[in-house]
Amino acid sequence: MPRRLLIALTIAAAGLSACTAPREGPASAVPLKPLATWRTVATRDDHVRISDWRKAWVKALATARPGHEADVAAEGPLLDPDAGLDRPMPPPGEYRCRTIKLGSQSTVRPNYVVYPSARCRIDVATAGTLTFAQIGGAQRPRGRLFPDTSRRAIFLGTLQLGDEPGTLRYGHDKLRDLAALVERVGDRRWRMVFPNPHFESTLDVIELVPAG
Repeated sequence: MPRRLLIALTIAAAGLSACTAPREGPASAVPLKPLATWRTVATRDDHVRISDWRKAWVKALATARPGHEADVAAEGPLLDPDAGLDRPMPPPGEYRCRTIKLGSQSTVRPNYVVYPSARCRIDVATAGTLTFAQIGGAQRPRGRLFPDTSRRAIFLGTLQLGDEPGTLRYGHDKLRDLAALVERVGDRRWRMVFPNPHFESTLDVIELVPAG
């Protein structure tokens, strides 16, 4: 093969690899368009999931409470669908994140599961938007926080699994796309609520409390 042709093919292959490789970081997971809001960025599927948040929450609590009534009650406002307060956007910083899964998509999984706390971080990204990334754990949400109302924000992102080094771009794989309501439920306590996630449960709730 002529040397010039070999060099050209090598350069083309490198460019293709760069285009198809997962992008790093929560900001690149959800690229922004001019004047972007969550409604202009969200997929049709995620519009439906966010619209159906209360239906999913009621169903999840109904299946989780039998056998776990005391556990649900002990979480107080964290699992109360009407407990959201004003100023919903958590400030940038380091957080401890604890995930609770309510309801089950199969008969072999429990209807109430609590995972140990993991490290999370909220950063300021381009255009002053905030990004969220869970650092530890086998299932790690990564994406952007969008202002919505005086009592809630919206998270859109993707799910990073296992030892994956990169982050899928939002909208690339429906099963990895994530959508959540972000609310403040205490003086230094927030939650991210994922209605109808594509894996395992009916509702996921991530509690955020400052690490310091």
